[in-house]
Amino acid sequence: MKQTWRWFGPKDLVSIDDTRQAGVEGIVSALHHVPTGDVWTPQDIARRKQEVATMTDGSASGLAWDVVESLPVSEDIKKQKGAWRSHIDAYKQSLHNLADAGIAVICYNFMPVLDWTRTDLAWPRPSGATCMRFDLVDFAAFDLHILARDGAGADYDEALREDAAARFTAMSDARREALARNVVFGLPGAAESFSLEDVRHHIADYAAIDEDRLRQHLIDFLEEVVPVAEARGLRLCCHPDDPPVPLLGLPRIMSTEAQYAAIMQAVDRRANGITLCSGSLGARSDNDLPGMMARLGDRVHFLHLRNVRRESAALFGSFFEDEHLAGDTDMVALIAAALTEEARRRADGREDWSIPFRPDHGQDILDDLHRKAQPGYPSIGRLKGLAELRGVIAGLQHGRQAS
Repeated sequence: MKQTWRWFGPKDLVSIDDTRQAGVEGIVSALHHVPTGDVWTPQDIARRKQEVATMTDGSASGLAWDVVESLPVSEDIKKQKGAWRSHIDAYKQSLHNLADAGIAVICYNFMPVLDWTRTDLAWPRPSGATCMRFDLVDFAAFDLHILARDGAGADYDEALREDAAARFTAMSDARREALARNVVFGLPGAAESFSLEDVRHHIADYAAIDEDRLRQHLIDFLEEVVPVAEARGLRLCCHPDDPPVPLLGLPRIMSTEAQYAAIMQAVDRRANGITLCSGSLGARSDNDLPGMMARLGDRVHFLHLRNVRRESAALFGSFFEDEHLAGDTDMVALIAAALTEEARRRADGREDWSIPFRPDHGQDILDDLHRKAQPGYPSIGRLKGLAELRGVIAGLQHGRQAS
């Protein structure tokens, strides 16, 4: 399992120097400055590769850009409207350019409008750490009373509507503004530019798109791009919905094992693969992460290892980002399943036998609390998680060798 680390580029407050000290073996990055739907040019790709390869003092980092996260899929492609065909052409060209640069693993998602959703970006824990959290009552309060989405009431039962109304009434204006800002933060590029009216507009565009239609749009997209990826030796891997349930009346199609299996079967090529994110999928109580790794592992090209703690026994409810070995997912069993898959691939002679993983998210601890890097991506919190994951991997590998 290759240890990688997500890096957001030169503006990231966690530097390449920091990642080098963390002892990672590769970098996960993207060209966040390129507008969605535009081509990633060879020049921009080469520049990011050089930034990854260089320490602050100009010396070599010894690191390479191993995984793209993400090469974004435009809303036009997801909705099959506007410039969607030219955006697919641009996507194909970006794949060619990434292949020419020697980058083989490309993560993407097919979530409508929201890339991810949280109501708190720095929720305090008893230890003094902070973490990201999704509070279902807060989210309902946002949907019903701040966004005031048409038809939102039908998505919540009476008890939740009452709780949301009481929560909203008790909120200060500052808390209401912070809640809206936190939810909108999950919109691509939204931190600076999206208004609530923009959100309403995007949601309205999906009024006629249900899950079946969105799934077909994903299949249509994959039928276009997977042959390019396969011909160039690339591995595409779709990230799950985060969280893995319908929100804001929007369809969700990559939330369960059955949904993933259907897409893998519809475009049945190894280049059409999975980013198995234990945190996103783990927020839903009926997702069996070790089992998914065992049953779908042949197509898992990238692993996000993080843990969430569900706050109720419901199929879906509030949850928070827990420590990597402390949440509801059996991380030891999941890593054991990944190591078994790697051994099988290696025995079969697959070049991609080593599955890249990264310690996803993490709680803000120690200096993280003052550094205030990208929400969910602290320096020390992720390093702590990586150290714990390394320990699990080393212990499991030692046990296999001993037996």
